[in-house]
Amino acid sequence: MFGTDSPAAAWRPSPAYLERSRLRRFLTDVGCADLEQLQARAEADPAWFWSAAVADLGIRFDPDPAAVLDVSRGSEWARWWVGAGFNYVAPAVDEPAAARPDEEALVWEGEDGEVRRFSRGDLRAEVDRAARAMAGLGVGRGDRVGIFLPMIPEAVIAVLAVGKLGAIYTPIFSGYGAPAVASRLADCEARLLVTADGFWRRGKPVAMKAVADAALAEAPSVERCLVVSRLGDAAAEGTWRPDRDVAWDEALAAAGEEPLASVRTDANDPFLVIYTSGTTGRPKGAVHVHGGFPLKSAVDLAHCFDLQAGDALFWFTDMGWMMGPWAVCGALLLGATLVIYEGTPDYPGPDRLWALAERHRVTHLGISPTAIRALMTHGSEPVRAHDLSSLFVLGSTGEPWNPDPWWWLHRAVGGERLPIINYSGGTEISGGIVGCTTITPIAPCSFAGPCPGMAADVVDAAGQPVRGEVGELVIRQPWPGMTQGFWRDPDRYLEAYWSRLPGVWVHGDWARTDPDGFWYISGRSDDTIKVAGKRIGPAEVESAAVAHPVVVEALAVGVPDEVKGEAIVVFAVVRASAESGEPLASAVGETVVERLGKSFRPAAVHLVPALPKTRNGKILRRVARAAYLGLDAGDVSALEDPATLEPIRALRG
Repeated sequence: MFGTDSPAAAWRPSPAYLERSRLRRFLTDVGCADLEQLQARAEADPAWFWSAAVADLGIRFDPDPAAVLDVSRGSEWARWWVGAGFNYVAPAVDEPAAARPDEEALVWEGEDGEVRRFSRGDLRAEVDRAARAMAGLGVGRGDRVGIFLPMIPEAVIAVLAVGKLGAIYTPIFSGYGAPAVASRLADCEARLLVTADGFWRRGKPVAMKAVADAALAEAPSVERCLVVSRLGDAAAEGTWRPDRDVAWDEALAAAGEEPLASVRTDANDPFLVIYTSGTTGRPKGAVHVHGGFPLKSAVDLAHCFDLQAGDALFWFTDMGWMMGPWAVCGALLLGATLVIYEGTPDYPGPDRLWALAERHRVTHLGISPTAIRALMTHGSEPVRAHDLSSLFVLGSTGEPWNPDPWWWLHRAVGGERLPIINYSGGTEISGGIVGCTTITPIAPCSFAGPCPGMAADVVDAAGQPVRGEVGELVIRQPWPGMTQGFWRDPDRYLEAYWSRLPGVWVHGDWARTDPDGFWYISGRSDDTIKVAGKRIGPAEVESAAVAHPVVVEALAVGVPDEVKGEAIVVFAVVRASAESGEPLASAVGETVVERLGKSFRPAAVHLVPALPKTRNGKILRRVARAAYLGLDAGDVSALEDPATLEPIRALRG
């Protein structure tokens, strides 16, 4: 089930990793000889596993649950910790501040070089002030609050303040335009919006208040807007409305200094509605509860990444993506330091990310494969210029790896001593379905197997397990982090995940296992290309294309073909020094053929200046395909730069 110590393994745990491992201690404590035994027991009795795992983290419920797991309404609507009292902010913020007030909790670095540090006592004080300020603006238990902020300390503080009040927050990506912000605020009927005047990106100010103003015109439920001054003058961006807008600093200053206890919430009370985009229709609001998302995040970080008290976690993300709230919950519940950064990983120079890791003694660094592909074009000198000896784990999520970037990260950054913890799941999962651990061997681009406690499987169309071939990634048992449906849209939730195989969560990813037990994600099943009856994941085609020495990154899609059903089209970005043109495009196509065979020869290879991506580097294949074919791309609010679509649209002729 889990990757074996085969010749394919590029990393194997040293005695130091095994000795330190929290997961290894957990195995001993629960009487399991190895991960296979633990996983078998967890799949047979998920209530046992999650009860033991949460207890191992030191999490306490008050009162204790009457039942750990209730599936009386079916696995689709499983409820955990029935009757338990739990507000995640208490063990994440309140209790650590009382026990270890001087310990570092949060470190922020701005793109302009400014650094702010918060002890656990400092963080508690700021969260309490923010919660009092929000309460003064009418926010109470169950109310929804939109958080449209860049990665600044106030984003973390606002998230925790909403939870402290027993309210529900909706994180909104800082790069969204007004329609995307408005749709989320309107859908969840938010009462308050927390935003900023703007932020810095590549040395230039990016306005947010004007975007917020336009969004609020289309979101009538929002009564007040709390505005953080990041650029220096909140009123300068957009229109300041005294009847609605309140300056963050002024509101917190007036809130007082008295400690504020976290509201006593039920473990099944919602604390988060996070929107995820689909290929069609409006974004889906995944509902998460206090006893779900935070605990799944913490267990995964403890078991897969071996994050422990005293470590420093930095994941290059935005609070609007799942990994932002995931890092906040997991790091603080485990007693680690959370490091956040406002800017891009290569500004003002290609070593910015590595300098940040050195400066703040980061132990756990998370980054997407796309970001690594961009950074590796600068070579390894920017990496070697910095002392990265503090690093213990490298993490990645968001998309499948190509071999060359994986090896570059392993060698240039990790010095072949660090594990790359590949991790894949989703917004509705609260973390990972499959992942690696620090006590199991790791093969390039692989997963060791299911994340501990996740009853993951690879199945055929009839739901039967398959090995050694591509199938659908599914989950056969409930887990605490599963979304409690989509906000006020239960039918859409059931259709999305439960309609294909009775009682089984079908995630929408193609996956496979190899003879050595390593797992691989081949891409979204709705992205799969079927050429003359033969299925192939776009990631495999892209890996083949970037094997050409001048290709920096690639995107592959399937397009209609009268003879084959679908044909492969590749969009490739090449090095600036390369002489682009038809000969190079043909050479890239031949490289794909050499690696995949003649059956998968691309019908066309197009050289483009850039690929459509989200700001955190995730390639948007469906958007590129729609632009190429002249179709409706659905929700494109996550797209960082709409201009990347113009060269693709122009190819339609």
